[in-house]
This record gives sequence, C-alpha cells and structure tokens, in this order.
Amino acid sequence: MRTGLAVTALEGPRQGERRLRVLVVDDSAVMCRLIADGLSREADLEVVGTALDAFVARELILERAPDVLTLDLEMPRLDGLTFLRRLMAYHPMPVIVVSSLTPAGSSAAAAALRAGAVDVLAKPAAAGRAELTAGLVARLRALRTGLPARLQAGARQEAAHRQRPLVRSAPGLVVIGASTGGIQVIEGLLSRLPENLPPVAIVQHMPRPFTRSFAERLDQITGLRVTEVVGGEALLPGHAYVAPGDQHLLVESGVTSLRARLSQDPPVHHQRPSVDVLFASAARVRGRAVVGVLLTGMGTDGAAGLATLRRSGATTIAQSEASSVVFGMPGEAIARNAAVHVAAWPDMPALISEAFERAGYTAGRGHSGFDAP
Repeated sequence: MRTGLAVTALEGPRQGERRLRVLVVDDSAVMCRLIADGLSREADLEVVGTALDAFVARELILERAPDVLTLDLEMPRLDGLTFLRRLMAYHPMPVIVVSSLTPAGSSAAAAALRAGAVDVLAKPAAAGRAELTAGLVARLRALRTGLPARLQAGARQEAAHRQRPLVRSAPGLVVIGASTGGIQVIEGLLSRLPENLPPVAIVQHMPRPFTRSFAERLDQITGLRVTEVVGGEALLPGHAYVAPGDQHLLVESGVTSLRARLSQDPPVHHQRPSVDVLFASAARVRGRAVVGVLLTGMGTDGAAGLATLRRSGATTIAQSEASSVVFGMPGEAIARNAAVHVAAWPDMPALISEAFERAGYTAGRGHSGFDAP
C-alpha cells in the first residue's frame, strides 16, 4: 500500500535518492524535445525516452520502466485517452497529461483525469514553454514516492451509496479545495452527498477550459446541479459551483442568499483560483453553518484558509495521507491544526451531513443564530 506524498517532494532530491525516470509521449517531435530538454536540466529527473505514438510508448514502458509518463492526448494510430485507459487497467502508473486548450482537448483532458491521470497541464504557445517546464518539474517532484491513489469505484457506482437526505439542516455552505489528484475524489464525494445539501463551492486547480468540462461532467454524474461560476449568481441548495480557471471565487452574503463573486486579483500561492481565497471568504459568512474540505494537492494553498475557517467556528475536514495522491495541501493544514476531522474521502459525506444535521437540530431548538429552513 502506497503512502501519501510529503510536501518536501516539491524540493530537489535528498542525498542518495535516485532520479525520477520520466517517459515523454507526444506526437510532436518538437514538443517531445522541448519537454525532454527542460526536464533533463534537473539533477533529480531522468528522461528515459520519448515516444511519438502509443505503440512506441508501450514498448519503452516495458523496456525502460519509467516512473512517470507525460502524455499528449491527440496522437496518431491510437489516441492518448484510449492508451491511458489501457495503461491504467494493465500497468497503472502516474501520468501527467499535456493537452491543448481547444474545446476538444479540454473535454479529453477531463476524461483523462477521470481515467486515472493525476494532473493536466495546458500545452502552451511558444511564449509559455518555460512555464510548462516549471509546472512539470514541480508536479513530477510531488509524485516522487509512489503510485497515485485510485478510486476503487467510479462515480457512476457511487450513486447507490448517497447519504440519506438531511432531515433538517441549517442554512449552510460547503467549500471544497483540491489540486493534484482531486478530480476523481470530487466526483466520488459529490456523488455520495445528499441532494438537498446546502450549496457547494469548489476550487480545483486547473486552466479555465478544463474547469468548464469538469463542471459539465459533475453535472452529468453526481445528482447535484453543477455549473461553472459566471459571477453574481445566487448559491442554491442542491447545487455545486466550480471556480473558473484563472479567476478567484469568493462567497458573499446577499440580502436573501449567498452569492458568488469572481476576482482577477493576483494569484495566491501561484494559484488563481486559490483555495485560500475561497476559504477566507467563507469564513466571513455569518448566520450559516459552514463546512470546509481540503483535499489532495501539491503545495500549501488552502491550509491557511482552513485554519481561518476553523477559527470562525466552521467544521473543517482534511483528507488523510493514505488516501491522498499528494499530501501537500491537507498535510500542511493538519500540521497547522486546521482540521477538526482527518478522513479518507469515502468517510467525508457522512461527516458533512452530520455537521449540517447537528446545526439544523440546534436551530430547531432555538439554541443558535441559525433559522431552520
């Protein structure tokens, strides 16, 4: 059984630690060379080969035993998504997708994350190639110590395990933050939540075209009404709202309901949207029960925000190390004593439901500032 990945994986190698072996798969020889040259400059990374199609990639995987793949999805002979699904079925290993920002590319990237890829990066124009290399280096280091955790059941199979409807709940809000490895966890988590849950606001680190495809997929499979935030909309029970890539999401109290606000303020922890920004805004909400959930991800985004939520009286949950693909974000939150609960993701729906039922029953007895619905 693998363990979670520590935040120190973002740094260079420890003395005596072997280099991480990477295979680059892309149908463009230019892109292969770009990625391989960039990664080869790092002392802790070793590019063991490049492949222009899935069949060459298969042979190199068997011959050179890479630790991680970078994978393009638009390839000849066999597309990258089909190859990824076969790989995860017969030879599972960490895969980072490098995909185009076209609508078709975004949809395929979202499907790849559901199929088991741990992260996705946008294929850049020439001006953004240094940023691509830096992003790959950071993600590869975060994946240094083992295979990614994989859900044991797809979201479609989770519907039978949905939490029972809330008997009574206070007006409330759920805020969720995730990065590397979060796609499958969010799918499984939302698929298990009761459909009459208070509104859910989500920050998942990914570029904008990918967030739209992600929201559309969640809307299809989870039983909740899921949309990408446009800004200004009321946040309704039974609905979930995904922050668009490259914009911060904030939650604000309106006259009769909560509302979403988008911001182009500078990135926080190199991220826009930032989990910390969402969580900090939720901590300012009054008169509602709030639950904050910090899931698997690289770096520290969300740790300070979860601590702020806990100080404000919210119920806070961090994903356990054993169930995280990358333990950086929840691990930092736990180290700061920001989590009321530390749990594997399948245990979170019950914790969330219980938090709202406790608040609702308290409201019904008149012992809190919450009004029963």
